[in-house]
Amino acid sequence: MLRTLKRRATAVGSALATVLVGTLLATGVEAPAHAAVPATIPLKITNNSSRGEQVYIYNLGTELSTGRQGWGDANGTFHPWPAGGNPPAPAPDAAIPGPAAGQSTTIRMPKFSGRVYFSYGQKLVFRLTTGGLVQPAVQNPTDPNRNILFNWSEYTLNDSGLWINSTQVDMFSAPYSVGVRRADGSTASTGRLKAGGYNGFLNALRGQPGGWANLIQTRPDGTVLRALSPLYGLETGALPASVMDDYVNRVWQKYSTSTLTVTPFADQPGTRYFGRVTGGVMNFTNATGTVVTSFEKPDASSIFGCHRKLDAPNDLIRGPISRTLCAGFNRSTLLVNPNQPDSGADAFYKDGVTNHYARKIHAQMADGKAYAFAFDDVGHHESLVHDGNPSQAYLTLDPFN
Repeated sequence: MLRTLKRRATAVGSALATVLVGTLLATGVEAPAHAAVPATIPLKITNNSSRGEQVYIYNLGTELSTGRQGWGDANGTFHPWPAGGNPPAPAPDAAIPGPAAGQSTTIRMPKFSGRVYFSYGQKLVFRLTTGGLVQPAVQNPTDPNRNILFNWSEYTLNDSGLWINSTQVDMFSAPYSVGVRRADGSTASTGRLKAGGYNGFLNALRGQPGGWANLIQTRPDGTVLRALSPLYGLETGALPASVMDDYVNRVWQKYSTSTLTVTPFADQPGTRYFGRVTGGVMNFTNATGTVVTSFEKPDASSIFGCHRKLDAPNDLIRGPISRTLCAGFNRSTLLVNPNQPDSGADAFYKDGVTNHYARKIHAQMADGKAYAFAFDDVGHHESLVHDGNPSQAYLTLDPFN
């Protein structure tokens, strides 16, 4: 299974696609330009993992000024990828030596939209197809990175500032947190687990009936490497395809006789859409009663991936409605609140049929914030920090215990 950097949502910075494209486009507002944002900013990487293995860093993404894919070296210089092949050809070695345990290393971040990968003990294997970079896809048992311990952060740096987030959209793995230092010297950070949160999450997943423990991947020697997202759990057969059916059926039944009201923009409370199920399809109308978009009954893959039957194009209507539906299904709030999205997290994940992976990740985060599915930012529950004039970014490799 090949994945290139062109894939959106779960594969490519859902956080950033949502914040930089979805929100700004949906509100019709362009982000203000900040000429003070330099061509590169420092990223301080601190290794608090207490692990002895060599760490490797990769800064991969798309150069915003040209749209070219490539990598940034330690100085922030952009290098475009050479042409790929079929079968995929080895990519140039973009690894930057990372800090030893207890140490820090600073590299420069160019104006990219991409990922900062880090791996322990082994370099990652990247290849190039004619369509771009092939990213690790560890749900595939033959992927060359399957037995490597690694993770990544996602970011966009442009003339409007820095957006950087932690993510568990694809998997939960080596713990880390991210942060930004503002021009006034203050800092903001997110993504840190509670004390004991790494093992706490894995143990909670092991104790969840219904196949959720099967999301955990180990090396042949038993070393835990990660837990796959439920989307990939479906693809690998770790979770049954019917895992969300009962909840979906109850939602469809409820809204065949009542109305689901979606107010997708917090700053536009007058923009509302009204959903009713007719003939097995949920139709949404606007204030005049005109049908603006319709959704077939989603399956678990559509819910966990926020795609397919819950596709969310970057438009002003279907995308914002679909984002809200996707969040409501993952958080299992559609039956208890006919007015979506929810204003707070008190009612999230209370149904027995829910995204238990997301539930358990949020429960272990120090600030409660996470990107456990593609549109976890609905209602601002995402692990994202932003500043319009950043002076420095941070990536901290956190302890596993």
